[in-house]
Amino acid sequence: MIYNFDEPISRKGTNCIKHDALQQFFGSDDLLPMWVADMDFRSPDFVINALRHRLDHEVLGYPTAPDSYWQAVTHWMRSHYSIQADRAQLHFIPGIVAGIAFVLQAMTNPGDGILVTTPVYPPFLNLPQNGHRQLVCSPLKVVEGRFVIDFDDFEWRAHQCRWLILSNPHNPGGTVWDHGTLSRIADICYRNNVNVISDEIHADLTLPPHQHISFSTVSPTARDISITFLAPSKTFNIAGLSSSVCYCPNEQLRQRFFGYLDGYGLAGGDIFAYVGAEAAFAQGDEWLRQLLQYLQGNVDTLRAFLAHRLPQVRAILPEASYLAWLDFSPLGLDHDQLLFRLLNRAHVALNDGTTFGGNDYRCCFRLNLGCPRATLLDALNRIADAL
Repeated sequence: MIYNFDEPISRKGTNCIKHDALQQFFGSDDLLPMWVADMDFRSPDFVINALRHRLDHEVLGYPTAPDSYWQAVTHWMRSHYSIQADRAQLHFIPGIVAGIAFVLQAMTNPGDGILVTTPVYPPFLNLPQNGHRQLVCSPLKVVEGRFVIDFDDFEWRAHQCRWLILSNPHNPGGTVWDHGTLSRIADICYRNNVNVISDEIHADLTLPPHQHISFSTVSPTARDISITFLAPSKTFNIAGLSSSVCYCPNEQLRQRFFGYLDGYGLAGGDIFAYVGAEAAFAQGDEWLRQLLQYLQGNVDTLRAFLAHRLPQVRAILPEASYLAWLDFSPLGLDHDQLLFRLLNRAHVALNDGTTFGGNDYRCCFRLNLGCPRATLLDALNRIADAL
């Protein structure tokens, strides 16, 4: 089957944050939304069909995850991430942000240091602070158009911390961490008694020839100090099903964390979370292959456009995911001027860089490429004209 990712689909009026919450977050609904990290492509037919089939039975009582769900999950993990997981090492999670919050609540105490590398996905910053933990930020460097970890700074800060929240691949910018980087992270964290939460929600969206490496597979040390979160939500555009998976191979960590989840009844799924995820993992390979080809075309389109129309903009283009990081500071406009032009002249909504790590990123914005190419070009032309 050939999937049509050029097809425009109106999402207005479906109660989606990306389109229907523009007024709430930006003060106007007359904007082209290029912000929230979901895609404007139709969710896969095999997922929709599985949900419809389940609705043929008209009782929606309390669900349990069937064996076929766990078989689909473990097969996907083996074939895509080289993770040899058994059922006892896995737990359903109703969303990765919730999962990270549960780890912080179950495994840390108020005042404990939580390490992140900035700029980074905003909940990594907000969850520790909201839980009265000490947020410790290690700024990333930009080298040849991609993020790299400043390991001198990283290790100096690690000794203050109990846990690292790792974005793997990195959000924003889609940088894919290589084996050497992940191995060095594991060694530093082990030396400093720091455990690792590895958020790998964008793993499946790694664009060839790049290869995703799951943190837990890097070394026995990494396996022993980590809790990994995975999900089909970004991959198959089914974030609304709130279906994620936690992998924890260390028995001591697992007993404590899974015991917390089960003891407080925090991590069950609804019927559609199980049904949709099983269909995605069991049938999604060909759809994903075609999606990656299309996303690579969008990345290439953005690269060519910036070179032609906005050569001063410093961009980190995704090696994984559909999220680009744009630094407009060479244009000489301050944050408020940039924001005014983007919202009031371009009428485009982007994610504000300050939410990814504060004032150091005041001239940066995150752009979502997960849309039909015509929509991307419309947004880029608006931005170039406005600037």
